[in-house]
Amino acid sequence: MVLPHSMPLVPLPLAARVGDGRMPVSEAVRVIGDPRPVEQLITAIAERTGIRLSRSDRNGDSAGTVISLTIDPDAAGPEGYTLTVGESVEIVGGDEAGLFYGTRTLLQLLRQDDEGWGFLHSEISDAPRFERRGVMLDVTRHFFTVAEVLKFIDATSALKFNHLHLHLTDDQGWRIQIDSWPKLTTSASQTAAGGDPGGFYSKAEYRTIVEYAAARHMIVIPEIDLPGHTHAIGVAYPELVEAPVLNDGLIAESARLGQPLPVQGEPYLGWGVGHSSVRIHDERTYGFVRDVVREIAELTPGPYIHIGGDESLGTPQADFDVFVERATAIVVEQGKIPIAWHEVGAAAGIAEGTIGQYWGKTTPEGTHAEEAAHFVERGGALIMSPADVAYLDMKYSDDFPLGLTWAGVVDVRRAYDWEPTAVLDVPEAAIIGVEAPLWSETTRTIGDVEQLVFPRAAAQAEIAWSPRDAPERTWESFRARLATLAPLWETARIDFHRAEEIPWTDR
Repeated sequence: MVLPHSMPLVPLPLAARVGDGRMPVSEAVRVIGDPRPVEQLITAIAERTGIRLSRSDRNGDSAGTVISLTIDPDAAGPEGYTLTVGESVEIVGGDEAGLFYGTRTLLQLLRQDDEGWGFLHSEISDAPRFERRGVMLDVTRHFFTVAEVLKFIDATSALKFNHLHLHLTDDQGWRIQIDSWPKLTTSASQTAAGGDPGGFYSKAEYRTIVEYAAARHMIVIPEIDLPGHTHAIGVAYPELVEAPVLNDGLIAESARLGQPLPVQGEPYLGWGVGHSSVRIHDERTYGFVRDVVREIAELTPGPYIHIGGDESLGTPQADFDVFVERATAIVVEQGKIPIAWHEVGAAAGIAEGTIGQYWGKTTPEGTHAEEAAHFVERGGALIMSPADVAYLDMKYSDDFPLGLTWAGVVDVRRAYDWEPTAVLDVPEAAIIGVEAPLWSETTRTIGDVEQLVFPRAAAQAEIAWSPRDAPERTWESFRARLATLAPLWETARIDFHRAEEIPWTDR
């Protein structure tokens, strides 16, 4: 099957064929299936077109034009689906997630022309390449409300991302309620980078995010960044955190940006890194970690807790190793799988099965590759987030008003032209997926976030989902297909960046 450039699908399906014609969409079309996916699809179509389809009982009359949503594990594998658009629509998911992704593909087939709205005639068989397809939202450097996070979930799950990594703590603030350490939210959550307002999620609000994500087949991964990036902990509980270590890089960067240096016990308004550390040899520190992990684990049905571990420049290496070995063990004790940034791989005794997240460059520098490989040696696996291609907070161009450039300038093509299994010398099976992080130093609003995330998140989605060697897995095909998503994003009020290298369309 061949997918021509005119087929408006991102990410690229495993196999697809487009035919002549379209199936008209009107209020006479009925949707048959389980209530949740049916209602999700009806709502999405109504928001896009103003046309509200009706819902029919699964066992009712199937005469007329219908959209049938069913699950059959024999028809497709995990997260896979088949989709046929002719006189009616049939979507069969291999499981609930596959059915959901089939409906997201159907929404991309919904086009408007002079005759009105319709679905392009097509036959699609689809399944993901990687099991782990993630995005990260940093809600610490700048805080985003529950409603804004839910909007982010809608937009990214539509691209078939299935993990949402929430960076919940950092030097600038603590963003999640912890009952056993209440000052984390009463004292350490009130500000953000640049002195902007802070905030935090109550346990009820966090559960709302988790449940909303789950309804869209996204697993939430909470991150508590340790042992560095912990200045905010010291605002609430000074006895847990060492005095800031003012390294030369921090001093120079703060001066260049006109930002204050960190002061022990005071909220940190800059975004320099490497100065903070919890007290490694104080047993109370591990009581704190255990309490936090326990309460986060109770709130999080997903299997993972991320413990950070990056940029701990204020922690001597031997102390860092001691800490991350104990911290990963604490996560395992609470019944969760630890995830950590690749630096944690420097420690010999990290908990077996810990998953590493590689954020080094596509050409590894220093000891980054060896640190990442150690996770595999310890029975774990790797998530690929190379900063020079996958970090969504890098600028599109030198003069773009948002974002940073320390990892390079990342235009849409650079975000697309990389291969996750070609970065590190580890078995391909050890690479379980891709994650595209958005750090929020420069993003003060959710619109700022969307400018940096879209369209580059679509590039990462295709890398994570689509077959590596498919004939249409090319830049020229991608840019043409990506261009057709503009009307969908506009209807959803996503403030995407109209990158010049994409020939955006209006219909």
